[in-house]
Amino acid sequence: MQQIFNFIYKNSNRLLFLLLLGISLFLSIQSHSYHRSKIISSANFLSGGVYERINNVSEYLNLRTQNDALAQENARLRSLLFMAKDTTFITKLDSLKGVNPNEIIVSKVIHNTFNTHENYLTINSGSLQGVKPDMGVINSMGIVGIIDNTSNNYATVISILNVKSQINAKLKKSDHFGSLTWNGKSTGYVQLTDVPRLASIRKGDTIVTGGQSVIFPENINIGTIDRIYINNQNNYYTLDVKLFNDMTNLGHVYILKSKNRDEIINLEKKEEKDE
Repeated sequence: MQQIFNFIYKNSNRLLFLLLLGISLFLSIQSHSYHRSKIISSANFLSGGVYERINNVSEYLNLRTQNDALAQENARLRSLLFMAKDTTFITKLDSLKGVNPNEIIVSKVIHNTFNTHENYLTINSGSLQGVKPDMGVINSMGIVGIIDNTSNNYATVISILNVKSQINAKLKKSDHFGSLTWNGKSTGYVQLTDVPRLASIRKGDTIVTGGQSVIFPENINIGTIDRIYINNQNNYYTLDVKLFNDMTNLGHVYILKSKNRDEIINLEKKEEKDE
């Protein structure tokens, strides 16, 4: 305590000067709006910069949660579109056929190959999340592939960029069907084979899923016709289809569960036995 008194006594003049200076600055700021605005602006600049940086960090940390929430919402909305009898009218859920919001599993691609003839993806959802072999996999741009194998929390997907892949597809405008395959050449193109010569086709026509299987609902986007080849031996077209999807850059995907899948498969097996 004695040291404090000694310090004040020795520096009394300086302390008095600082006190008077502080009082004069306070009175000056209070009585002059210009000075007051400058002081406040300087304080806002400093605090604003700090708050902005804190907010940027917070937004960055929340991006993952926001992306997952957006993916879930996107899945719900797309499921409604898949079930609509046409694209201009959404019917009630209990009267819809195909996929409903409860039959889509949102997942994420954690590994993707696209530079071999037999390409596969790995996703971070498995049997514990309800994923089974032969389920269709899509994203917001179109089809991605078909579930191959599953573990508890992961699954492998046969990419559409796989020479063994074969998917039912059709011309959107005419319902002429073909088989969607890949020739192993370009990551941006697949081929639609066995399209009847009776079909009216043009470059730029849209190709969608045909719906003649339990894997994909009808009318999911695939791509557009880029080139047309004619096989004179069998009177069928082979079409080069430019994919809507960038298969080299995949993030969130949607796994489609079909409520009628098991029933249809069992019925077809029964018919095969009867034959």
